[in-house]
Amino acid sequence: MERLQRLIKEMFEAADDKIGFMNELKEIMYSISPEKVNPVDRVLWVPMDMVKANNYNPNAVAKQEMQLLYTSIREDGYTQPIVTIWSEEEKKYIIVDGFHRNLIARMYKDIAQRNSGRLPIVVINKDINDRMASTVRHNRARGKHSVDGMTNIIYNMIKNGESDAVICKKLGMEPLELVKLKHITGFAKMFKNYEYSKAIDKIVHHVDTSEY
Repeated sequence: MERLQRLIKEMFEAADDKIGFMNELKEIMYSISPEKVNPVDRVLWVPMDMVKANNYNPNAVAKQEMQLLYTSIREDGYTQPIVTIWSEEEKKYIIVDGFHRNLIARMYKDIAQRNSGRLPIVVINKDINDRMASTVRHNRARGKHSVDGMTNIIYNMIKNGESDAVICKKLGMEPLELVKLKHITGFAKMFKNYEYSKAIDKIVHHVDTSEY
């Protein structure tokens, strides 16, 4: 182990791109890791211009919370990586979760300079529906999501052929919760073939929707 450590240090000192060298080393370690099922086992530092926001994130953060996030990253560094998928078409990493952690580095020069213009990311392999579902799961787990954003994601999942049952399973929603969301937003009217029973309609009218 000491010999390996010495060799790695020598190669690190000789590397022109030291961050790139560390990323390559992490890739090698990840390829043989028994924990490779967990994306967090491979955190890479990539240039900010290689990371792009998605267009469906339903998470909204207030100005005060953004300031707190900046303070946290300034004082403690990045303690959580940004979750992404790799887009072969765009040749960029598309954000699944962590848009605001990404935004902090773009808004504050001190953070960008400290990180050499890079962002910490993990990469997952998901199709578009699973990608949107992952974003919602991350947001809902923190209790942060907006009705407009949720509606946008559900609309796109239905448009892409997902059934209500699959949507509920992927987004961690109860069937009634999905019906309420559709009803409150007028979402169902967008689909001619969408039907729900009078019984469900009656239930929705008697449910307190203030939380939405």
